Amino acid sequence: MPFFPVELHAQQGQAAGGDPISQLLTSLLPMAAIFAVFYFLMIRPQRKRHNDHLKMISELKKGDKVVTSAGIHGTVDSVDETGIIKLKIADATIIKIDKVAISQVNVQ
Repeated sequence: MPFFPVELHAQQGQAAGGDPISQLLTSLLPMAAIFAVFYFLMIRPQRKRHNDHLKMISELKKGDKVVTSAGIHGTVDSVDETGIIKLKIADATIIKIDKVAISQVNVQ
């Protein structure tokens, strides 16, 4: 039994110049199915993670314990409207980082 519908269609003895709409659907349907699988397995979860990360960094406030994407642990000292965070990493050490560099919040 043939695996591909095109081979099955050819084996049924129909002429190669059959209905162009059915040929178009036969060739586009597998591509649409692959795109749908790709969307639900890759694109949609990545978009959800991105939106969750944006929500997390928009809710940052003074005193939150965070980890940056570089692995620096610290406490938020202040949050600027321009997207700059002052992060306290030691008693007398405060660094400035971008909000998007925060990877985790409230890590114990």
